Amino acid sequence: MPAGVVHVPWYATGFRGDDLERALAEVTPTALRYGARSYHVYRYHDDRYKFIQAAEFESKDDFERWWNGPEMTDFRIITSSWYQVPVLYGWTDLVVSGQLDPQPLHSAVAEQTAGGDLAG
Repeated sequence: MPAGVVHVPWYATGFRGDDLERALAEVTPTALRYGARSYHVYRYHDDRYKFIQAAEFESKDDFERWWNGPEMTDFRIITSSWYQVPVLYGWTDLVVSGQLDPQPLHSAVAEQTAGGDLAG
């Protein structure tokens, strides 16, 4: 079975957006312990209470081990009043992905700053 990506929509309750953001940022990396290839948490600009948590897993079984594991179970218990229920995740097939690798700082900029003054 090819890799899949799970999308978990979260919607924070009143004045809990920042708390939920911090908690999601703390718990989401634990997906790597369960075989996730990558993870992401997105917070919407037009609705600061809306989040998408995403993680790419080799198998849905790996995702379910994480989702039902102690880290995510504790997260849901501790933050249960911070988000609206139900939380309905979606398992998706990864069709295509890509990214640009960061480019090193251009050498001309490094040469300009070597003298310690950009003004010359």
